[in-house]
Amino acid sequence: MQADKRLSTEIDSNVPTAARMYDYYLGGKDNYAADRAAVAELDKVVPSTRRLALNNRRFLQRVVRTLAQDYGIRQFLDHGSGLPTQDNVHQVAQRVAPDSRVVYVDNDPMVLVHGRALLDQNERTAVIHADMRSTDEIFSHPETQRLIDFSQPVAVLFNSVFHCIPDSDTDGPLAVVRRVTERLAPGSYAVMCQLVSEDAEVRKFVTEFMDQATQGNWGRVREPKDVEGFFEGMDILEPGLVEVSTWRPDTEVAPRQLSEEWIEFGGLGRLR
Repeated sequence: MQADKRLSTEIDSNVPTAARMYDYYLGGKDNYAADRAAVAELDKVVPSTRRLALNNRRFLQRVVRTLAQDYGIRQFLDHGSGLPTQDNVHQVAQRVAPDSRVVYVDNDPMVLVHGRALLDQNERTAVIHADMRSTDEIFSHPETQRLIDFSQPVAVLFNSVFHCIPDSDTDGPLAVVRRVTERLAPGSYAVMCQLVSEDAEVRKFVTEFMDQATQGNWGRVREPKDVEGFFEGMDILEPGLVEVSTWRPDTEVAPRQLSEEWIEFGGLGRLR
């Protein structure tokens, strides 16, 4: 059973959000002083985070291009999409195949405002304001129904978002993945990665810091074995589950993280 997720449409510039902090790390302008202050504090303990964010964005672009180009996917459902930046999912996919269709989902009202402005002239793309855990709402939304044919393979994206939600039998990452994938046609794909650390002190600090900074809009930094559990029942495609900068890099000299106090870990799974 899914919890009732009542979302605010008001933008609170005084409370940091993961979407706006990520935007700042990527060099965007859709963030506030509170977001930048939270980034500065985070960087004192996990200084590789900016590189991590950039590498994660590059991973998203590579995996979407791979799905469109090599596996013929034309439908994408992006959970927790974040603020628009350069080379968004629809731009990457539609560069390969102009008929690609993308639905973005995010609970941050700022994403809704900027996303709809960006997509106003793109009939094959939509952004909806919903919590990524509200599967019924997302799948039944008119824009989802308009753009996505669930009798055909779909790529669902959970890119660097599961650390934003806590563990729960009904709304934790495992429950969300199962609820989503049971509605998909065989041959669909799932892109999933999240922040992990082998260091218990790093996991504890970042989890507590982000939970306090975002006023409870956070889950936890997990371990690689937790992410492996998300892919249960799927075929994990090469090169497996990895630190994402090493997932099918475009070049052997692709940027790597300078330190690994925490990493973005995940990959691509195919539903049987």
